[in-house]
Amino acid sequence: MTAVAGARGGLKAHQDSIRLPEDELVRDLRDILGAKLVAYIGSVKETRAVRQWADGERKPSSEVMTRLRHAYHVAALLAERDSRAVVQAWFQGMNPQLDDVPPARLLREGHVDEAAQQVLAAARAFAAAG
Repeated sequence: MTAVAGARGGLKAHQDSIRLPEDELVRDLRDILGAKLVAYIGSVKETRAVRQWADGERKPSSEVMTRLRHAYHVAALLAERDSRAVVQAWFQGMNPQLDDVPPARLLREGHVDEAAQQVLAAARAFAAAG
């Protein structure tokens, strides 16, 4: 029963990561992680780009949007149980399940699908440990 509850706990995060329009997803991700961390994951140097994505003035590349959708999935999953400050710290801190690589760095620099799977598995483990 616990496995089912845990899986359902992340269902909304997963659905939203797929269904939300790009600008809304970026706004929500920025609300959880902050503009600087979203810019870092999105491989841009200025938070102005994040604001432009959130306002619909500019679109990120498809690869960057994929990374942001994965980041949103993980951030929303963690935000169901923890504060924004904890989620931000989790994304930026060294993670033993990821060979001490911060999840944000892995999402930014890793192969997008592989990195997303690894980061999501680490997030689920963190959320389950509670």
